[in-house]
Amino acid sequence: MFHRSKSLIGAIALGLTMTASVAGAADAVPAAIQAAVADAARPDADKQRDANRKPGELIAFAGIKSGDHVGDVLAGGGYFTRIFSKVVGDKGVVYAMSPPRPAPPPGAAAPARDFDAPIKAIMAEASYKNVKLGVLDPAAKPADLLDVAWTSDNYHDLHNRPNADLMAFNKTILDALKPGGTYIVIDHAAAAGSGARDTSTLHRIDPALVKSEVTAAGFTFVGESAALSNPQDPHTVPNSDPTIRGKTDQFVYKFRKPAK
Repeated sequence: MFHRSKSLIGAIALGLTMTASVAGAADAVPAAIQAAVADAARPDADKQRDANRKPGELIAFAGIKSGDHVGDVLAGGGYFTRIFSKVVGDKGVVYAMSPPRPAPPPGAAAPARDFDAPIKAIMAEASYKNVKLGVLDPAAKPADLLDVAWTSDNYHDLHNRPNADLMAFNKTILDALKPGGTYIVIDHAAAAGSGARDTSTLHRIDPALVKSEVTAAGFTFVGESAALSNPQDPHTVPNSDPTIRGKTDQFVYKFRKPAK
């Protein structure tokens, strides 16, 4: 009986420890970020993705807070843009940013698609007046330096652009940040050692390549989050494959611009 009781006590203690750990993880997300994620103005389609994308945990990891100026780089449909807007509040600004798009060749028709249309629609809503469009132009001095630059599931696609120059891109991010500013890179992980091999086929990238490219541009690597890790991901299928879509193994890296 003694041994059984001892085991039972140990099991209860372990259960209490695990419960405390889960509660601690939830408590680590500030109330302001939790409220931004719970914002009633967010589309239902966005909210349905929250369980997989874990926006609260990631934004807490990034350290985004009220009053910050945030660059949502290649913001797409604005999933994170809306949440950032509520986190930074009236005293902050969110820039949905893209590199300059190349002009069409002489005689070619202009692109029919307006890639900024989703962000323009958000800007038109009264709830998101602190959202603006921005351009990451290496040839222009930023008018407003950022506290945080963020790109989610886009970095691999930068490698697929004609004449891609990731050094120039990352240096442009560096120049857009305040001294001590933060750069968050989230993407679908490719197999270790694969480099940029899978960027156009599987739409994944080797985390080690990203770390080496970003630090080569002058950033310091300061940490990573395992919030989106999935050790069951085989890393051998496209990120859109039905067997893994929405549940890929993703790395979440935090870099910092030197304070001086």
